[in-house]
Amino acid sequence: MPKPPKFSPEVRERAVRMVYEVRESHDSQWAAIEAVSSKIGCTAQTLSNWIRKASSPSTPSPSADPQPRTACR
Repeated sequence: MPKPPKFSPEVRERAVRMVYEVRESHDSQWAAIEAVSSKIGCTAQTLSNWIRKASSPSTPSPSADPQPRTACR
C-alpha cells in the first residue's frame, strides 16, 4: 500500500504561488524556493519539482493540437 502524500494538493499549490510572489525579493528563483520550502517544511528540491509539474501541462488541451482532427468515413 503506497504511503499517502505528506502535503495536500492545496498546500502544494499555495507553496508554488508563494515562490512566484516572493521571487522579486530574492536574488534567484532557487533562493525563493529555499525560503518558501523552509517555511512549509519540505526540501527545496521537492518544491522545485512541484513548480516544474505546475508549469508543464499534464494533458495537452484541444486548442494546443497543431493539426485539426478529421473524421474518418
